[in-house]
Amino acid sequence: MNHEIDSVEQLEAIYGEPSERALWKELNYLNEDYQAFVKASPFVVLASVGDRGTDCSPKGDPAGFVQILDERTLVIPDRPGNNRIDNLRNIIADPRVSLLFLIPGVGETLRVNGRARICVDPALVSRFEINGKLPRTVIVVSVDSVYFHCAKAIVRSRLWDKETQIPRDALPSTGAMHRRLSGGHFDGDAYDRNLPQHTADGLY
Repeated sequence: MNHEIDSVEQLEAIYGEPSERALWKELNYLNEDYQAFVKASPFVVLASVGDRGTDCSPKGDPAGFVQILDERTLVIPDRPGNNRIDNLRNIIADPRVSLLFLIPGVGETLRVNGRARICVDPALVSRFEINGKLPRTVIVVSVDSVYFHCAKAIVRSRLWDKETQIPRDALPSTGAMHRRLSGGHFDGDAYDRNLPQHTADGLY
């Protein structure tokens, strides 16, 4: 017996029609309420797709770091990282992106779908200076659709509950993971000792 769903008709038979409220909350622009969520968020996940496949990249900075140029345009600074630039490569190949904004302590999330381009305009890049340092590029997102998502996933996961937080030492350290991935040739202990300072020095 085939238990896989492979048609929209099968899905709709299981889930039924979306509620009216689920439909009217989707807009093609950022209204006043949705702009408030963007301005309060210190963390966004950027999903992209390209020739090499899909990518989902975290972006974070002080709340409001994703700037609103107008009700149809967002700008995200690309801060220093590992230089894989997976999401930037994808944007070059296919401009379609999705954003998920998270706000600590808030259950609702904000979802944005749109098209992105990579920009090095000095006037735009200079808007994101922190500690005298600029991002190499910024990602300009033209909004196609935006809607808020209810708090059920956050509530079920207890994401913001302090009592569910896991001590970092309960999981493999960054150095230990590098050591294992390198086949034992990487000095993971030294890496872990230097990681706090290395992270602080490389934020911007």
